[in-house]
Amino acid sequence: MSDNFPADKDWNAAEHRAKVLADLPEQLTQDDVEAAIRQLDVSRATLFRWLKRFREDGRTSALLPIPRGPRRGMQPLDPDVEAIVSRLFKDLYATRRKPTKTRFWGEVAADCKDLGLAPPSIRRLGRWLERHDQAKLMAKREGKDKAERRHLATPGTLTAEHPLNIVQIDHTKADVTVVDPVTRRPLGRPTLTVAIDVHTRMVLGFHLSLEPPSLLAVALCLTHAVMDKSHWLAARGIGTEWPARGIPKMIHVDNGAEFHAHAFKIACSEYQIDLQHRPPGTPRYGGHIERLIGTMMGAVHLLPGSHFSNIFERGDLDAEAEAVMTLRELEVWLALEITGSYHVRAHRALDSTPAAVWAAGVDEAALRMPADPRQFLVDFLPSEQRVLQRDGLHLFYIRYWSDELRWLMGNESRKFTLKYDPRDLSRIFVLTEDGIIEARPADLTRPAITLCEHRAARRALREAGRRAVDEELIFSTILAQRDLVDSAERQTKAMRRHQARRSHLEQDPMIDVTPVSEAPEALAAPEKKGNALLDHPGFAVEEWYDD
Repeated sequence: MSDNFPADKDWNAAEHRAKVLADLPEQLTQDDVEAAIRQLDVSRATLFRWLKRFREDGRTSALLPIPRGPRRGMQPLDPDVEAIVSRLFKDLYATRRKPTKTRFWGEVAADCKDLGLAPPSIRRLGRWLERHDQAKLMAKREGKDKAERRHLATPGTLTAEHPLNIVQIDHTKADVTVVDPVTRRPLGRPTLTVAIDVHTRMVLGFHLSLEPPSLLAVALCLTHAVMDKSHWLAARGIGTEWPARGIPKMIHVDNGAEFHAHAFKIACSEYQIDLQHRPPGTPRYGGHIERLIGTMMGAVHLLPGSHFSNIFERGDLDAEAEAVMTLRELEVWLALEITGSYHVRAHRALDSTPAAVWAAGVDEAALRMPADPRQFLVDFLPSEQRVLQRDGLHLFYIRYWSDELRWLMGNESRKFTLKYDPRDLSRIFVLTEDGIIEARPADLTRPAITLCEHRAARRALREAGRRAVDEELIFSTILAQRDLVDSAERQTKAMRRHQARRSHLEQDPMIDVTPVSEAPEALAAPEKKGNALLDHPGFAVEEWYDD
């Protein structure tokens, strides 16, 4: 992806090119080539140049137009012409009369000539139409039902013909309390983010955290779903298989704020993932993922520290007093439950097991995998845009620097997209045309901090009446707050959670996409009737949250 978000026109053009090129077979025939040339309206040489670039990179942004001058984007229509186009769009084009684009252009041209205005070209008018929500436009022209069949899943007909055609992602608060790994005191109920493949009912991946639903949780869950999980399983001592992997064609999500984030939409488009949001008031659209969550939470009720949603089932059970599992142990237990029980158990809707349906339906050679796993995760991280100043990049009142940034100096108006992990602000990722540059705080003595700690420090400074906030104040405040936490004789639950999120900065690398050199002894898959893993020492899991 380039160092800045591209113009809508350019991105739409790249999406169209990617869609056409992705449908081309590996071995091209003359008919395939001629059809693609007609669809893209380019020469044979340009087609093969784009195809080579796309197949080597695999991302939509590889097909973005290459700037040849200072011109940026499509010039806006004359205001008087824009008024005519907008009026006729509402009164004529976006109606059940469904006029063709040519007829629409003819009406626009006629009204423009009546007023002595130069009409836009039909091509330019087509680009104007492309800026509109195509699902909403189809609903106005052809009816809501047809639009839903085309752009959304419809009741009772949500089927996927192949693995990874449709994937659903959702969050839930797990029905179990986890404990601190040191004190064994209760920390609270973690959030589970999970992805399911509709065709096979395979769990593609999950992420477990003490934090509320966030874009980061979605990014880590999706990365887990897409990547080969053999090293991930080995690192946790799990001997069962988890073959599900690959980039999905379509993702169904609800209307949570994290799923509407601009960075998430662009990242999905980058990898040709069709992002579909569940319409409000239509829970049927998420039926598969909700049933999976229900199944997982039913299994979790076997664990000590389990909560029950029904007050009669709960009785006088004190879940926090009963809790014994750490977040790390729960992650391993869930992985075992998924791979050693759920995947190999006959599914009522399949008349087979999810693992068997996956094995029969997946073409390993055809799986779409990221060319760069690290780039894939970074693309889904939250982002901000900043100008590169003479002293570096400024984000969250922290000055970041890398020697590689020296070669990008000289254009004070140029903005760069910065990707960051809220769990660890000790580094950021700068997106450039030549790849990712990793930048760190210019003051290398700064400790690793979380965004949550950063915000807490700023709140404390505001409450103290300090309007002017700088980097030194923020870090000194965070260190003072940590001293208070560390010296407290009796920790509250909030303090214990604070320590738990800090432990991430000391244990694991921020992005874990590399194989491990050695793995502990593999655990056997659980038997179908005994799913509780109560005595495993556990492994690290990434976690953060906002106060």
